[in-house]
Amino acid sequence: MLNNSVESCYKSGMEPIVIKLLGFAAATCTTLAYAPQFIKVWRTRSTEDISLGMFLVMLLGLVLWLVYGLLSGDVPLIVANAITIVLAGGILFMKLKYG
Repeated sequence: MLNNSVESCYKSGMEPIVIKLLGFAAATCTTLAYAPQFIKVWRTRSTEDISLGMFLVMLLGLVLWLVYGLLSGDVPLIVANAITIVLAGGILFMKLKYG
């Protein structure tokens, strides 16, 4: 199914570099979304309002996306999820440390 959607992008006239740039743009947005929360938790040492369950499930999802990206060779997916795992993992670590 993935190959069909990729093929349709190529058939529509989109250049492969445009597709990769689109992936990197999306990856940048979703990765940077964690930065403000990470900075706030780092500065305040407060994690009271952060859901432990949500971050556990999110981190599992990020790890699965990273594995998928590695297996499929999708560079934007690999880079974004590796960086996001560090940010979300840092928030989770502080949640466990500071409660």
